[in-house]
Amino acid sequence: MHDPLIIAEKEISNRLFIGTGKFPNKAIIKDVLNAAETEVVTVALRRVDLDSKEDNVLDFIPETCTLLINTSGARDAKEAIRIARLAKATGCGSWIKLEVIADNKYLLPDNLETLKATEVLADEGFTVLPYMSPDLSIAKKLAKAKAAAIMPLGSPIGTKRGVKTKELIKILIKEIDLPVIVDAGIGYPSEAAYCLEIGCAAVLVNTAIATAKDPVTMAKSFDWAVKAGRNAYFNATKAESDLANPSSPLTGFLKNL
Repeated sequence: MHDPLIIAEKEISNRLFIGTGKFPNKAIIKDVLNAAETEVVTVALRRVDLDSKEDNVLDFIPETCTLLINTSGARDAKEAIRIARLAKATGCGSWIKLEVIADNKYLLPDNLETLKATEVLADEGFTVLPYMSPDLSIAKKLAKAKAAAIMPLGSPIGTKRGVKTKELIKILIKEIDLPVIVDAGIGYPSEAAYCLEIGCAAVLVNTAIATAKDPVTMAKSFDWAVKAGRNAYFNATKAESDLANPSSPLTGFLKNL
C-alpha cells in the first residue's frame, strides 16, 4: 500500500524519524539510518562542524535523508530564529525542528516562545516542525501560524518513560489538521507502534536507539514497530468491550451435551 506522509509537499515513506545525539560514535549513525531506511534525520546545529574533515556529523548522514535541523539550545524565540537562519545560510536546508527550552531541569518546551518563532520562520519560508507540550489551544495557534506539523512530547526528553501524554495526544490527532509526530520519551518499539496505532503520523526516536546495546538492531526494531502500528491503524476494528465476546460461540456445543 502506498501510504506516504506528506510534509511541505514532500513524500516521506518511512514514518520513523531518528535523532543523531548520544551515539557512542558518529560512524554508527550511518549504519543505523541505513538499517531503518530512515528518510528524516534530526541534527542539532551546534553539532555540525563544517570546518572539520573528520568530525562533521553530516558526513555520516546519507544524501537520501532530509535534514531536520534542531534548534536545541535556544532559550527563547529570538535565539531559535537565529539558529534556524544560520542553518539555512550554512547549507543545512530550511527544515527546522523548532525547539525552545528555558527549563533546565525537565527540559519542557516553552510553548509561547515556540509559537512566536513559528510565526516568524514559517513566514520566511521555513518548514517548521515545532516541539511542544501537548496543549490544544497552542496547537491550534501553531496550525494557524503555518507550522508543517506538530511534535508533542510523550514524556520528558531522554527519559524513555513512554507516552505519558497519550490522552492529550489523542485530542491533538482528532482536532488538529496537521501531522502529529510524537517526539521525546519513547523508550521501546512497542510505544512507537502504539503512537502509530492511534493515528500519529510519525515518531522521532533518539535516546532509545542511540543508547541501546546494539543501536542498529534497535533501529530495525523501531522501523518494524512503526510499520506494524501504521498497518494496525488502518485495519483494526473497535476492540474494547465491557463484556466478554468469545471468538468461538459455545451455545450450540453446550446444547448437545
